[in-house]
Amino acid sequence: MKAKELNQEKSRFDTRLPKEQKIFFEKAARLGGFRSLTDFIVLTVQERAKEIVTERERIIASQKDSEIFFDAITNSSKPNQNLTDAANEYKALFYK
Repeated sequence: MKAKELNQEKSRFDTRLPKEQKIFFEKAARLGGFRSLTDFIVLTVQERAKEIVTERERIIASQKDSEIFFDAITNSSKPNQNLTDAANEYKALFYK
């Protein structure tokens, strides 16, 4: 056994599907150059799962960013002295 195989715990996934669908999947696996139907199924599902997880995590991050942004706008405190000074300098330079 390879070292990688020793460290990976295996789990089984069984499914029943119509014969026509299995034949179709086997054909796709052969045409795609996969060693077996199992390899085809596992790799295809793995790729799709990554896409779904990435997209959902992006949406969640985007929603979180929106909440932080709108919270900062709606619950902002008074500007500190540095910000006030910077704003006054800007106005003096560009609004004479």
